Amino acid sequence: MTFLQKAIEEGADFIESDILASKDGFLICMHDVTLDATTDIAEHKEFGRGPTTSKGSTQLVFSLRFPFRDQQYNGKFPFEIYDEPKSLLNSPHVKEVTLFHGNTHKGQGRRLPTMSKKEAAEVKHGGCPKALPPTPSPINGGKFQIITFEEYISIALDAPRVVGIYPEIKNPVLMNQHVKWPGGKRYEDIFVETLQKYGYKGSYMSKDWLRQPAFVQSFAPTSLIYISNQTDLPKLFLIDDVTIPTQDTNQSFSEITSDAYFNFIKDYVVGIGPWKDNLVPVVNNYLQKPTDIVAKAHACNLQVHPYTFRSENMFLHLNFKQDPFVEYDYWINKIGVDGLFTDFTGSLHEYQEWNTPLSVNHEDKSSTLLHKIASLISKYQKN
Repeated sequence: MTFLQKAIEEGADFIESDILASKDGFLICMHDVTLDATTDIAEHKEFGRGPTTSKGSTQLVFSLRFPFRDQQYNGKFPFEIYDEPKSLLNSPHVKEVTLFHGNTHKGQGRRLPTMSKKEAAEVKHGGCPKALPPTPSPINGGKFQIITFEEYISIALDAPRVVGIYPEIKNPVLMNQHVKWPGGKRYEDIFVETLQKYGYKGSYMSKDWLRQPAFVQSFAPTSLIYISNQTDLPKLFLIDDVTIPTQDTNQSFSEITSDAYFNFIKDYVVGIGPWKDNLVPVVNNYLQKPTDIVAKAHACNLQVHPYTFRSENMFLHLNFKQDPFVEYDYWINKIGVDGLFTDFTGSLHEYQEWNTPLSVNHEDKSSTLLHKIASLISKYQKN
């Protein structure tokens, strides 16, 4: 069983993955920009170029620059290797990552956060490899490999119930700088064509969308605007830390969370996906006074899906004695978020079940069952 399948088993409504590209344009599931932290790339000398490390492996070191800000990554990049049937991309395996109630796994090219929904608007997601502390002991011996965007889609489509997808247009500036597609197509074009190939279409809550639900997310607003002419699938604008400008437009946090910007971007997206600490700041592991971002977004009819909720003690807040269920309740019912990304599918799904009233049909079935049991007991007592 893959970890996305495990998330589905635990109740995921949506599985999430960040999408990058290999050198020859195949879209793959990968969170980190480089392969070093989450795969065994360093053990494969055939991939190495550049200086030799103390352990004898090699590491490629080169600086990548975004148009408006400098950012350097040291390591091997997905767009430097190929994704063909016999390619080297089939060799690297994912290192250990923290998943599922503190358990650890060698992942199939992803971590497993899950975004749950409360009522119609909340969604779940599962993901791709990302180096996260702590780093516990791995299991499964690294037998899984990095998967493609299409394989990720297949996991959702092969589920025994309707399961949506929540893919991210990841680092589009970087992808378009280093990967070239035939006919002058862009990374975003290939991304949307892949979704369309598998039947993903329809505006939010339409019949087509409900049959095969999907959200498209990105930190790059120009990418979301660009694909709005290609697909009517609902889109979500991700918002980074207060110190990080948008990679494509160099806009500050204060600008992209202003009333004016929300009024602009609402024509292209159904919601925003901010880092949760920007909604409710944290000091010494205590939640502080909430900001007004949720209220401003809702005033523009934008949903709010913050990221990422985890259930390890180091990520839980002392206000609620580090109880994840109390924390879910705070975010959903007091802060009023419409959905939330979590690495712990099971705990959020349990919270939902415990806080969802029984339907009339369910109550009728329960009543009928109790009457049958009472009837059987009555017959037994008479005998």
